[in-house]
Amino acid sequence: MEIYGASRQQEGTKSNEDAFLVGRGQIPFAALADGSGNAQQAARSALGLFHRLFSEATPEEIERFHTWDGWIRLLDSLLLGGAQSTFVAVALLPGRIVGTSTGDSRLYLLTMDGEIQILTEDAQKFRLGSGKVIPFPIHRQVQPGDVLMLMSDGAWTPLNLTKMKALRAKALSRHFSEFPAIFLDEAGKNGRADDMTAVAIRVL
Repeated sequence: MEIYGASRQQEGTKSNEDAFLVGRGQIPFAALADGSGNAQQAARSALGLFHRLFSEATPEEIERFHTWDGWIRLLDSLLLGGAQSTFVAVALLPGRIVGTSTGDSRLYLLTMDGEIQILTEDAQKFRLGSGKVIPFPIHRQVQPGDVLMLMSDGAWTPLNLTKMKALRAKALSRHFSEFPAIFLDEAGKNGRADDMTAVAIRVL
């Protein structure tokens, strides 16, 4: 797997309310959070606890959605009554991905044949800290050459699927480390009305 991320703050602001985390260990993973309220702290707190939980889990636990469901509900309790945050995360296992999502940050699958699917389209919009989260399960087979994109709403809102297909074709001619920035350049070409973050994962 190859994993790279990029983030850009909203124009005219001093802090970025998005945060992302990548792991390239035995079980690679990526996670993205988009905070609100004391937003930067909310997103980073959520990712910090997730990283600890993930690091302490066994491979067998990571494979089960029951584990992810418990993690999300714990994160929801952690932020309850304060700042809230979206959350989307995936772990990469041989031939497949597992993970979960809540809120309006998205996970896209860009396949080798040029198709694009929103894997989190049916996720509930309740954020961590609302006390109402319903963790959305992510479980999907993947093939070599597939690209996964985790994106905050500031990044995906300006981009429709047609634009994303064109960007994918453009990005494939560049080093994969540039993949997230190419999408953010397009998303922010008319100004950045929100923080925007993208994390790209390529299956090898």
